[in-house]
Amino acid sequence: MRSAITISLVPQARRGPFVFHCRMPGEESPLPTLAEACGRAAELGFDAVEIFAADSQTLPATELKELFTHHGLSLAALGTGAGWVCQGLSLVDPDDSVRARAIAFIEGIIDAAAAFSAPAILGSMQGRSSDRVPLEAARQRLAEALHTLGERAARHGQVFLYEPLNRYETDLFTRQSEAAAFLEQHRLSHVKLLCDLFHMNIEEADLAGILREVAAHVGHIHWADSNRRAIGMGHTQVEPIVAALTAIGYQGYLSAEIFPLPTADEAAAASVRSFLSHTAGR
Repeated sequence: MRSAITISLVPQARRGPFVFHCRMPGEESPLPTLAEACGRAAELGFDAVEIFAADSQTLPATELKELFTHHGLSLAALGTGAGWVCQGLSLVDPDDSVRARAIAFIEGIIDAAAAFSAPAILGSMQGRSSDRVPLEAARQRLAEALHTLGERAARHGQVFLYEPLNRYETDLFTRQSEAAAFLEQHRLSHVKLLCDLFHMNIEEADLAGILREVAAHVGHIHWADSNRRAIGMGHTQVEPIVAALTAIGYQGYLSAEIFPLPTADEAAAASVRSFLSHTAGR
């Protein structure tokens, strides 16, 4: 297993659960630059970074490639949530044109991530049901979108990551087993689950047990404690989770998508300590 830490390049998401929120070019702010965030990640010993970008057009791909080469980092994944945060796009919107824009936005992120041999993530852009789009209709729209996006990722030799969220953020799928059954039902072989420990703490009775149950579908892990702080700052029992991941042969990233508390540096340092202490020798 490998370690990753989250970096946000989206000013509108500065209340979100990302360790390093970067200041934008020309902005006067105490926040780190992208270069400083990557340097700090490498200094602490992370293997990779997970980027939350505004869109594929403004992603500083050339700078990232140079920084990754210089620091020996990789891209763990590229998030799509800014499509919702900044543009209000979702895959189950009642408006056909909005759904088409959402697909195009995510396809751009998939293409950008593939240039780094990395997958893209679907989280908040999945949306939720509404009076105009009942739950079953919303799930059907999700299936159609995941088919399109999974095929797009597969053309790049990648999978597409689908993240079940907790009940306060979506009603499409909140539990890993239901999401895995949905992927199987619709033969979405190019889509894998992003299992976020924070969301799972809300929705699952046995985190380790469910990871074993959906083993074939696990594609990425968000390494977050029960309070969305660094592992060790909440009440998640990590040992059985890591044992389960080891048992199923998981070799992907444990990515710290957490709040920068007490500070970004302290959250980052705590995350890498927890990764090393729980995965040493595995």
